[in-house]
Amino acid sequence: MSIAFAFISMFAPAQNKPEVEWVQIPAGTFTMGSPESEFARESGEIQHSVTLNGFRMSKYEITFDQYDKFCEATGKAKPNDAGWGRGNRPVINVTWDDAKAFADWMGCRLPTEAEWEYACRAGTTTPFSTGENLTTDDANFDGTYPYQNFKQGEFRQKTLPVGSLKANAWGVYDMHGNVWEWCKDYMEQYTSDPWTNPKGPSTGYLHVGRGGSWKNVAQRCRSAYRYGRPASHRSNCLGIRLVYDK
Repeated sequence: MSIAFAFISMFAPAQNKPEVEWVQIPAGTFTMGSPESEFARESGEIQHSVTLNGFRMSKYEITFDQYDKFCEATGKAKPNDAGWGRGNRPVINVTWDDAKAFADWMGCRLPTEAEWEYACRAGTTTPFSTGENLTTDDANFDGTYPYQNFKQGEFRQKTLPVGSLKANAWGVYDMHGNVWEWCKDYMEQYTSDPWTNPKGPSTGYLHVGRGGSWKNVAQRCRSAYRYGRPASHRSNCLGIRLVYDK
């Protein structure tokens, strides 16, 4: 497993676009999916080796401030904020098509599912990047349903401003909880074959979301957990994270 190096930059990929703060994710090989011994593991989490090139990932989930600038520039309707406020909260109520359009406008892209899990794990092999347990000091989720028999936490019942809680070991925030994050890939069944820079199938019906959200129980925030929804789906617990290749 490669070690992440502390390279963080803030810039806009093109003029008149919102700034995004990026974390450099190093090239490396990791085991994607979960072991059969992992509590609450699901059948679609077959372990397999994945090798990836390095890439930059947005340090935070994309915010309303950032996404609203896209809407103002393109004439797109602004998504509903569920009454929680906009600003530095993660954008919600965006479809996969919305997320891709924003990424394209920014000169970026959505992460592949493999890139997302690699960055989430940040060198760990445990259910969460925090280890065997996830607490509501670590992430924004429904803490009244903790993982296994761990202590209950709070249920905030809405999003938090991005970066409110702890970053993982590679300096990326909110990879567990707050909002699900759309990935580029269509949902498919894994095999145990090794892959290099997998992009997912070229066609499909469901797109992958990762990370869990403010309204989900801890087990759905696991690093390996997969969530599939149609491209037209939108909700108050689903948002965006970007990858930048340059």
